[in-house]
Amino acid sequence: MISYTGSVYRLIFTDQNATLPVQSPEGRFHHSGQMAIYTSLSPEGCGVAIKRYLTPDDAPRHIVPLEVTLERVVDIRGPSAASAVWQDSRAAGHPAPTWAFSDQAREDDAQALMYSSRSRPDLTHLTLFTTAPDAVRLVGQSISFP
Repeated sequence: MISYTGSVYRLIFTDQNATLPVQSPEGRFHHSGQMAIYTSLSPEGCGVAIKRYLTPDDAPRHIVPLEVTLERVVDIRGPSAASAVWQDSRAAGHPAPTWAFSDQAREDDAQALMYSSRSRPDLTHLTLFTTAPDAVRLVGQSISFP
């Protein structure tokens, strides 16, 4: 594990609280009631990560800067099965293959999981498993999206 202290960015609907977990029951790195906050290390990464999910009638979104102070981060950047399109497995009724990474990280008491973007490996995303105020804080002004 590594430590990570710095800025991350979260793309959310404008009426959402950026420090609260996602409301969806499952995603790339959460399932079965697990909490997750999906972020990127750059505003550009936010746009890349959300591209697949955007629809023309979406409510307005913005990018919110957060400051994180994490001591226990599992780093799986680089070539990895974590880049699999998890939705295909779920559509076939199987667990997402990416859940093995987050389940193991949670079992190891990690605060977050750092991984490369599937479509842009030069970009990095960070999924938080904590909402502790000493670990995740709002900072700065939101950025318009798109």
